[in-house]
Amino acid sequence: MSTISDLSQPVSAGIVGAVTGFASSFAIVLAGLTAVGATSAQLSSALLVLCLAQGGLAMLFSWRYRIPVSFAWSTPGAALLVTAGAVTDDFAAAVGGFVLCGLLIVLTGCWPVLGRLINRIPPSIAAAMLAGILFPICLSPVTAAVELPFVALPIILVWLVLQRFAPRWAVPAAMVATAVGVFLVAEPSTGRQPGWPAFDLVAPVWDPAVMVALGVPLYIVTMAGQNIPGFAVLTTFGYRRDISRSVLLGTGAASGLGALAAAPPMNLAALSAAIMAGPDAHADTGRRWIAAFAGGATYLVLGLAAPLATLLVESAPPSLIQAAAGLALMGAMINAVGTAFERPDHRLVALGTFLVVASGTTIAGVGSAFWGLIAGGFLLLTVRPAPREDK
Repeated sequence: MSTISDLSQPVSAGIVGAVTGFASSFAIVLAGLTAVGATSAQLSSALLVLCLAQGGLAMLFSWRYRIPVSFAWSTPGAALLVTAGAVTDDFAAAVGGFVLCGLLIVLTGCWPVLGRLINRIPPSIAAAMLAGILFPICLSPVTAAVELPFVALPIILVWLVLQRFAPRWAVPAAMVATAVGVFLVAEPSTGRQPGWPAFDLVAPVWDPAVMVALGVPLYIVTMAGQNIPGFAVLTTFGYRRDISRSVLLGTGAASGLGALAAAPPMNLAALSAAIMAGPDAHADTGRRWIAAFAGGATYLVLGLAAPLATLLVESAPPSLIQAAAGLALMGAMINAVGTAFERPDHRLVALGTFLVVASGTTIAGVGSAFWGLIAGGFLLLTVRPAPREDK
């Protein structure tokens, strides 16, 4: 029988993992949804659905398989939405793209060939696409430091100091500093109170251009940027049981249904998963599932904070929220750039992909993330390393 002291370590790890995951990236999700036209009620609904769905999935899968399986919203997907304002500001059309992404994830679970095709996208292209998506957002701290120096610079300083002494807490601490900054510079209150969390249903609009421009890139970055690394994290910590089919079917179905209540796609956790699946959760690998279960329960509670989080983001100057999002994504940007340019013979391919995506170019209503993939594939097929001269 487990003692209280035996449970305290995995439970505390789960709580820390969930709070860290929520605090470090909720602003990115809300900023992304705002960019594609979501209303205040839809923002709150989306955050509520995400917390309930990923929390419920974590509790179910961890208990069922006795593996620390944790879930999260797609942070790269949210970053993609931040840059997708040129594609559409019709949120119902964006929801159609969310539904398509969920269906493609379900199809991947049913038809493993599709997952293998995603795996065959060269890491240089996938990482360069992600780096191009993240690049404009990671510039935001610089912009905010110029526009709002007395607020933005202390936030950046907090992030830098924690990066040096306690990296795990750097982003949550920056978010707390951002909340303080919002309190100092926000416009006078209109009297609107956060209220209770509630669902706001959205009827999707099936716009083919938006579905191609959003749905397909969302699927690729969710799979390549979150699900595949998430499985790799579990394998790294010794969990080799194949649960990929169940995970993809569960997250795909949750993403498709959650989209009807304004939520963007969700996926297997990658960044915060290490907190719950690693040795800090418990010395015994057979007990670490408790951490993911506790993290899921914590997300159910955090869902109640959705209206307050939404009000915080809406009260802030947009550049300040973008700056906080940029700081939260710096680690992902570093990893993406490193992977994209790791292979010398793929560097031109990676650079071409990155430049097209970072340009934000929209052609025929289709955004730059899609065209970056096309450009990367074209360069991969046509550019060959110059033959070496014999000496």
